Amino acid sequence: MGAVRAVSAGQLPLPPALPAAAGQLLEQARRGLTEATGYVDPRQRYAAAHLAALRAAAAVLAARTRPEASGRRRPRSAWVLLAQVAPELGEWATFFAAGAAKRAAAEAGLSHAVTEREADDLVRDVGAFVAVVENALNSAAPEPPAPEPVRSPFTRPRAAGNAARRK
Repeated sequence: MGAVRAVSAGQLPLPPALPAAAGQLLEQARRGLTEATGYVDPRQRYAAAHLAALRAAAAVLAARTRPEASGRRRPRSAWVLLAQVAPELGEWATFFAAGAAKRAAAEAGLSHAVTEREADDLVRDVGAFVAVVENALNSAAPEPPAPEPVRSPFTRPRAAGNAARRK
């Protein structure tokens, strides 16, 4: 077991900053969702929303993983990777993985690929997913430390009992 160095309360190490790639992918997800809401055709709306969800998932992967240095590996679905890297998002990953074939059919232009309702529901669900991802990534980003109160060198801190005696 390695040695652990004690750190004083004022010197707690901050978590690493959010990688730039993760922030860019999250922004692309937001823009994609906005774009999806503008489409009249439910196939376009569904495909654009699903792609926005995929970009949000990619943001999580960019924030929580590092590229592997090993040789060629079999490609894995972003949804499979998301469930492995962020188990708290596993249900979302399963949900969006199930919609991948429908997205492919919508992108292929199949006339009955998705209904208006399915497209609208997916846009709503992707909006919720993007919000969950934003919260997950923002909670991993460091918060600025709270400023310490400024004390005058000319005053003494009051003892807890002093206030009760004065009343």
